[in-house]
Amino acid sequence: MSPGNAPNKEPDAMSELPRGIRNNNPGNLNFAHQPGAHLETGVPCPRFAAFPTMADGIRALRAQLLRYGQRGLTTVASIISVYAPSTENETTAYITTLCRHMGVQADTVLDLNDPATMSALIGGITTIENGPGHLTAAQIDQALHGLPALPQPAAEA
Repeated sequence: MSPGNAPNKEPDAMSELPRGIRNNNPGNLNFAHQPGAHLETGVPCPRFAAFPTMADGIRALRAQLLRYGQRGLTTVASIISVYAPSTENETTAYITTLCRHMGVQADTVLDLNDPATMSALIGGITTIENGPGHLTAAQIDQALHGLPALPQPAAEA
């Protein structure tokens, strides 16, 4: 597994990175047999998915958020109440922080198909989950809008 967005970090420094960054899973999604993912390793109680690349983890978070939207969860409050339930999170603080990051109210209906909205939502969630400074807006946008790299044809001589 590549070390998220920190390819130049020494192995000891990798252990200092947040779990979501080490797992290329910046949303800290539970492992649910997502395409390409496997159950994280090297922790006493594995629970989260580990993805091959950070872009894969970002796209998996988008897929989860779109599933919420299909179920009618389209506000920050409704999404985060399921995504980060109060049984294991400070959900009210999470909602408040995410709303501040996005510049919306908790009950604002979000257009999850709007690329700017999705990018802002993912940016806020990943910052809350891992702390600031691990992902840039450009990295998120690249993952959301870029296609997986395809093998390059051999150069013609």
